[in-house]
Amino acid sequence: MKLTLYNTLTRQKEEFKPLDGKTAGMYACGPTVYSTAHIGNLRTYLFVDWLRRAIKFENYSVNHVMNITDVGHLTDDADEGEDKLQKVAQEQRLDPWEISRAVTERFFQDTDALNIERPEIVCKATEHIKQMILFTAKLLEKGFAYQTPDGIYFDIAAFPEYGKLSRLDLEGQQAGARVEVNPHKRNPFDFALWKQAPKEHIMQWESPWGMGYPGWHIECSAMALQYLGERFDIHTGGVDHIPVHHENEIAQNEGYLGHPMVNVWSHGEFMLVDGGKMSKSLGNVYTLADLAERGFSPMHFRYFCANAHYRSKLNFTWEGLEAAKTSYERLFSAVQSHAGGTGTADAEPYLSQMREALLDDLNIPKALGLLWNMARQPEKSQAVFEAATDIDRVLGLRLGQAAEAHEETLPPDVQTLIEARQAARDSKDYAESDRLRAQLLEMGIEVKDTKEGQEYRKI
Repeated sequence: MKLTLYNTLTRQKEEFKPLDGKTAGMYACGPTVYSTAHIGNLRTYLFVDWLRRAIKFENYSVNHVMNITDVGHLTDDADEGEDKLQKVAQEQRLDPWEISRAVTERFFQDTDALNIERPEIVCKATEHIKQMILFTAKLLEKGFAYQTPDGIYFDIAAFPEYGKLSRLDLEGQQAGARVEVNPHKRNPFDFALWKQAPKEHIMQWESPWGMGYPGWHIECSAMALQYLGERFDIHTGGVDHIPVHHENEIAQNEGYLGHPMVNVWSHGEFMLVDGGKMSKSLGNVYTLADLAERGFSPMHFRYFCANAHYRSKLNFTWEGLEAAKTSYERLFSAVQSHAGGTGTADAEPYLSQMREALLDDLNIPKALGLLWNMARQPEKSQAVFEAATDIDRVLGLRLGQAAEAHEETLPPDVQTLIEARQAARDSKDYAESDRLRAQLLEMGIEVKDTKEGQEYRKI
């Protein structure tokens, strides 16, 4: 069976094979680093991780590019409102560059804890302003953009296929539009490529059109072109990106190139909380640290997310996470019980079925169910253990690690020290790293450094 993936653009599952037959070029929309990623964000990055692992499971290489949006994402995705990072910086009276660095560091601490593989290329928007300016200039030159007193906008009238990803009824939308928020725009759906910055705006750059900063959508187009070229295999993100961000990317890309840039558009569904939307006003926006405070490890959350298909909504409840915790610990023990077993149980049929499930548009829940059936076999067999750890190359649940290294739920103060030590090592502050290691040892936690990062255990 070949790997098939659902393509949002065509609304059907398609057989996947890299354009060059060897390496899958993949662009993933990364975090906007103005606040800590919440569990809904992290579910999307888990989906992307399962996708890249499945591609590698098929013996293809992956060139995974992810952006860090550290400027230019407004509070309204349709180009109105304040820059999110600027807004937080003003509220907290902090340097936006400092905020973006700290939030980026926390993001990677969370994804590392979740066993999410890091992309081959991580690119910051602020380090690619030149590419965005050149991209915008070419769209102006080709007649796909126009200048106004407050910036440069893409003219969707110049791109008749606008709306093809989201199947947007543009005429109906326009007929129902009662207020055109920006009087300088020719069409309410025209979107910013470059915004003029007021003098008090901290993050701004020189451009042919005066001091300003890039629109959100141009960032991904310019960086995807820079690192993946004019055609690549997969572009991923959350379903919330379909109607605005990715629709606008397609318009920019095809206006600039004259042909499609992306073969497959792949999107992960929303996470709900108690059946509704996550909202700060409801107090239900949770982070990985919030989960740790209640005694849940990152692997418990990864397992929780593995029980729903990436194209299905997933409802988060504390009761559901508690059930996932119990189930994960039992699965880990069941798999471990087969290590070194001398039985003759045949694992190959299970492995074949699990592989088929994973290749069928990443049916992780089905593969997990099959893994349970295999692990429950009473006859203990090394073959079962090896099959489980083989399929775990995609699941990423750390089922094969030594039992003594099995991730345990740690108190928040210990988790904070472990994260601080990793940050010290990343910044090559080895004296601080050694001091924190000694402090953790006094608290009964032994830390070792490996090629994959820190490992720790209670002693």
